[in-house]
Amino acid sequence: MAEDRRSPASLMRDARAVFEELTEKDIESVSAFTKDGDGWKLLVEVLELERVPDTTSLMATYCVRVGAEGDFLGYEQVRRYARGQTDA
Repeated sequence: MAEDRRSPASLMRDARAVFEELTEKDIESVSAFTKDGDGWKLLVEVLELERVPDTTSLMATYCVRVGAEGDFLGYEQVRRYARGQTDA
Protein backbone atom coordinates (compact mmCIF):
# COMPACT_ATOMS: atom_id res chain seq x y z
CA MET A 1 0.00 0.00 0.00
CA ALA A 2 1.44 3.36 -0.99
CA GLU A 3 2.12 5.80 1.84
CA ASP A 4 -0.08 8.50 0.26
CA ARG A 5 -3.13 6.23 0.11
CA ARG A 6 -5.91 7.13 2.49
CA SER A 7 -7.39 4.76 5.03
CA PRO A 8 -10.68 3.01 4.19
CA ALA A 9 -12.35 4.75 7.16
CA SER A 10 -11.29 8.17 5.86
CA LEU A 11 -12.51 7.32 2.34
CA MET A 12 -15.86 6.17 3.73
CA ARG A 13 -16.35 9.35 5.81
CA ASP A 14 -15.59 11.58 2.83
CA ALA A 15 -17.78 9.57 0.43
CA ARG A 16 -20.69 9.79 2.87
CA ALA A 17 -20.26 13.56 3.15
CA VAL A 18 -20.17 14.06 -0.63
CA PHE A 19 -23.19 11.78 -1.18
CA GLU A 20 -25.22 13.62 1.49
CA GLU A 21 -24.27 17.00 0.00
CA LEU A 22 -25.19 15.96 -3.55
CA THR A 23 -28.47 14.24 -2.72
CA GLU A 24 -29.52 16.24 0.36
CA LYS A 25 -30.34 12.87 1.96
CA ASP A 26 -28.93 11.59 5.24
CA ILE A 27 -27.33 8.16 5.21
CA GLU A 28 -28.81 5.98 7.95
CA SER A 29 -26.22 3.23 7.59
CA VAL A 30 -23.50 1.75 5.40
CA SER A 31 -24.49 -1.86 4.69
CA ALA A 32 -21.40 -2.76 2.65
CA PHE A 33 -17.94 -1.37 1.98
CA THR A 34 -15.91 -3.47 -0.46
CA LYS A 35 -12.87 -3.17 -2.69
CA ASP A 36 -13.94 -2.65 -6.31
CA GLY A 37 -11.05 -2.86 -8.76
CA ASP A 38 -8.73 0.03 -7.89
CA GLY A 39 -11.41 1.79 -5.83
CA TRP A 40 -14.18 1.12 -3.35
CA LYS A 41 -17.91 0.47 -3.45
CA LEU A 42 -20.26 1.45 -0.62
CA LEU A 43 -23.88 0.39 -0.26
CA VAL A 44 -25.70 2.99 1.81
CA GLU A 45 -29.22 2.96 3.24
CA VAL A 46 -31.17 6.21 2.97
CA LEU A 47 -34.62 7.34 4.10
CA GLU A 48 -36.47 8.28 0.89
CA LEU A 49 -39.95 9.03 2.21
CA GLU A 50 -40.91 9.28 5.87
CA ARG A 51 -44.30 7.81 6.78
CA VAL A 52 -46.28 6.99 9.91
CA PRO A 53 -45.88 4.40 11.25
CA ASP A 54 -42.12 4.38 10.73
CA THR A 55 -42.14 0.77 9.51
CA THR A 56 -43.95 1.92 6.35
CA SER A 57 -41.36 4.60 5.48
CA LEU A 58 -39.66 4.12 2.12
CA MET A 59 -35.95 3.36 2.18
CA ALA A 60 -33.43 3.10 -0.64
CA THR A 61 -30.07 1.45 -1.13
CA TYR A 62 -27.53 3.41 -3.14
CA CYS A 63 -24.26 2.12 -4.57
CA VAL A 64 -21.56 4.78 -4.11
CA ARG A 65 -18.24 4.40 -5.94
CA VAL A 66 -14.99 5.98 -4.79
CA GLY A 67 -11.55 5.89 -6.41
CA ALA A 68 -8.48 4.54 -4.59
CA GLU A 69 -7.32 8.05 -3.67
CA GLY A 70 -10.77 9.18 -2.50
CA ASP A 71 -12.12 10.75 -5.67
CA PHE A 72 -15.92 10.49 -5.71
CA LEU A 73 -16.89 8.61 -8.89
CA GLY A 74 -20.66 8.52 -8.61
CA TYR A 75 -23.72 6.84 -7.17
CA GLU A 76 -26.87 5.05 -8.29
CA GLN A 77 -30.01 3.81 -6.58
CA VAL A 78 -30.08 0.01 -6.64
CA ARG A 79 -33.08 -0.81 -4.45
CA ARG A 80 -36.18 0.78 -2.90
CA TYR A 81 -38.15 -0.88 -0.11
CA ALA A 82 -40.42 -0.36 2.89
CA ARG A 83 -38.43 0.00 6.12
CA GLY A 84 -40.17 -3.00 7.70
CA GLN A 85 -39.58 -5.24 4.66
CA THR A 86 -37.19 -8.18 4.94
CA ASP A 87 -35.36 -9.95 2.13
CA ALA A 88 -36.64 -13.38 1.17
